[in-house]
Amino acid sequence: MSNFENLRKRAKLYKRWHQNRYHPVAAEIRRWLPRYSGLNDRQILDCAFKLADAQELVAAKEGFESWTALKQGLTLMNTPQQSKASTPTFIDAQPQLFVRDIGSSCDFYIGKLGFELAFTYGEPAFYAQVFRGAARLNLRSVDMPFLHPDFRLHEEDALSATITLDDAKALFLEYTRAEVPLHQGLRIEPWGAQTFIVRDLDGNLIAFAS
Repeated sequence: MSNFENLRKRAKLYKRWHQNRYHPVAAEIRRWLPRYSGLNDRQILDCAFKLADAQELVAAKEGFESWTALKQGLTLMNTPQQSKASTPTFIDAQPQLFVRDIGSSCDFYIGKLGFELAFTYGEPAFYAQVFRGAARLNLRSVDMPFLHPDFRLHEEDALSATITLDDAKALFLEYTRAEVPLHQGLRIEPWGAQTFIVRDLDGNLIAFAS
């Protein structure tokens, strides 16, 4: 359990991150505060988020129902275990894909694959994040080839990202109707998963599996 002063500083940090529209904090808010669970990142960052909200988030992560309960709990807990650091909780993983043009790639992922735009960064934009459901992909523009020209000749099925979902077949049919370029059609893998693979504008291979 962290000491109270560190928890106060953490709450202020979350509030500052929200104020500065630091997108990763939206995932934390959505995970730990149920009233935000139905909102996407942009909606969360557009909402009012007070210090009391940030304190509530910190309390939830520490296992308490409120900031007041957290303070009372820290007062009552005087065993050696209270000085131990809390175990980190993994929130999610966000693959980064290298692309030649942010605008064209965003158009592909939004127009073809049904993602939404979380944000773009830079003027002109050189970084972006797209999401669909809980899946997030970070797009980073590069000016030079990011793979050796012969790479695909030897590693033709090398994946850039894998996205899991509840019904790969339904998404496969959706993408077939949208004429999405496929690297591999729908199939059952030896381990039982149902998969297919999409190729984006830059040759990144995205596997979808259920």
